[in-house]
Amino acid sequence: MTNAVTPATSRAAFAIGEEQIARRVVDLLTESLDDGETAIAAFERSDGRWVVALHFAAPPDEERIRTLVALAAGDDIAQTIAFDTIAARDWVEASLEGLVPVAAGRFIVHGRHDRARVPPNKLGIEIEAALAFGTGHHGTTRGCLLLLDHVLRSKMPRRVLDLGAGTGVLAIAAAKALRRNVLASDIDPRSTIVARENAVLNGVGNLVWSICATGFSAPLFRARAPFDLVLANILANPLRQMAPAMATHLAPEAMVILSGLLPHQTRSVIAAYRAQGLVLIRQMRIDGWCSLLMQNLR
Repeated sequence: MTNAVTPATSRAAFAIGEEQIARRVVDLLTESLDDGETAIAAFERSDGRWVVALHFAAPPDEERIRTLVALAAGDDIAQTIAFDTIAARDWVEASLEGLVPVAAGRFIVHGRHDRARVPPNKLGIEIEAALAFGTGHHGTTRGCLLLLDHVLRSKMPRRVLDLGAGTGVLAIAAAKALRRNVLASDIDPRSTIVARENAVLNGVGNLVWSICATGFSAPLFRARAPFDLVLANILANPLRQMAPAMATHLAPEAMVILSGLLPHQTRSVIAAYRAQGLVLIRQMRIDGWCSLLMQNLR
């Protein structure tokens, strides 16, 4: 992979207190703006507020953006939109500045520049930042790795699924530790490619099968099931919605690691999986994010 300088882009960002309103704004902006010229994202902060961010290939019509946001969220929100310009730079190189290896149990996630810093008794996972979400430096990924390390102290799962794989950190970790096949899925085609490239980079390209799929819709899930271990580092709403489908793909006594949760979301997620016959084994909180280890008792 070669580094490339990203050209200067324009950006707009604002915060909204309610998820439903944030989604309404995103839906309206997506319908109204050219998806070839605009990228739109929304994410929840640790304080429960939602941030909506737009990136434009060319300077936007600021008045039009405020009008669209006002239609979905009101004039007060529209007036808080901040517009700025992101200077051209090499984002891969910039993202690695000051980025140190992250230890999580037996695993160490590191960049190319830190290969020599991985102790011989640890499993190194080399991931270049800025390629997709999930470098190990985020609390949700580190929580998953720590719970995975906990599971592997007493179990050797045969069928493993990494749901929402991102860069493939978790799939690579499981493949390295178990030396067994891992199915890695993501709804983003680019993440699927990145996960595949990272698996090859880490010497487990023959063990990690990376596919693009939504939920459990792909036939390969049924072919690989039942899973003994599922790693799911995604958001609370998808986790709750997928609980019934996931349960049908689990082996008896299967372990499930759920992450990407804020503290106030854990109760509802645990309840959704308890309704499917899973029990909470362990809960971990890192940097304000929660990860859950649950076991299938059916």
